[in-house]
Amino acid sequence: MNNETSADERHKQRMQRKKAVVDEKIAAAQIERGIVILLTGNGKGKSSSGFGMVMRALGHGFKAGVVQFIKGASDDGGERIFLRKHCPDVEFHVQGTGFTWETQNKALDTAAAQAVWQHAKRLLSDESVRLVLLDEITYVLRYGYVDTDEVIAAIRNRPVMQSVVVTGRGAPPALAELADTIAEVRDEKHAFRAGVKAQKGVDF
Repeated sequence: MNNETSADERHKQRMQRKKAVVDEKIAAAQIERGIVILLTGNGKGKSSSGFGMVMRALGHGFKAGVVQFIKGASDDGGERIFLRKHCPDVEFHVQGTGFTWETQNKALDTAAAQAVWQHAKRLLSDESVRLVLLDEITYVLRYGYVDTDEVIAAIRNRPVMQSVVVTGRGAPPALAELADTIAEVRDEKHAFRAGVKAQKGVDF
């Protein structure tokens, strides 16, 4: 047996062992229910990942809903433009006041967050909706615009097959505890800090 054949055989054996481990884990995962996914951290891509899961759900013919907290009212977000044009049946609600450092008005921000939260609560109680994206909700929880306990209760009491994707930095411990899956996006480098302007189709 030459060296190349030996290496191929060793590779095959390693992959067979790996497949056996993976197959065993797949066989052991038999629970069928919706899950809570928390996408957090200081890096770029949390909302992008959340919208990717919205597209995935739609691709399988499931109903999905999106509630964006913090974001402004303008229609310049590519996700919003795409869904409005190609998936008009997807509920898409936006807080509409923009970032808190722009409004500098706690009463206005609180009222807007509470108003859009009502849409989120309704989606979280609708068993026909298989996936709900609560984009940037961690910020309104941190600032106290929406009660964390109320949000936790609504997510916990949602329909059994509904999954929820939560994005944003600084999630409260109760939300992290409730989540089935947590992924943290790290900020190691960002073009904006090098003076590169935010670009359509990439950053928004």
